[in-house]
Amino acid sequence: MTVAYGIAAGLLALFYLYSGGVKVVQTRERLRPMMAWVDSMPMPAVRAIGTIELLGALGLVLPPLTGVAPWLALAAAIGFVALQLGATRVHLRRGERDIALNLTLLAAGAVTVWLATTWL
Repeated sequence: MTVAYGIAAGLLALFYLYSGGVKVVQTRERLRPMMAWVDSMPMPAVRAIGTIELLGALGLVLPPLTGVAPWLALAAAIGFVALQLGATRVHLRRGERDIALNLTLLAAGAVTVWLATTWL
């Protein structure tokens, strides 16, 4: 199961490192074509979400690699499930019905939560 966790967590971490990094460094105008929802949020909130994604990605990978506070990996995975539940809600409230990516990330986060519980 450790290898399975490593694969699932690694893929999620890569996605969230990119996604979070983009939210932290790009302007609203550069984000708008990829993420229409940024118009309905203040930029400090967008930056905060990006920071949370970056920290969560590190939380998925570093604790298992270092052996320090391995419970943080489980907390990060649970956090990503919560993040995607919130993101799906935002998209549906905005009338956007294309939530396939959110549901995929939600499922991947749930699998990662399950895998994290097997090695803790």
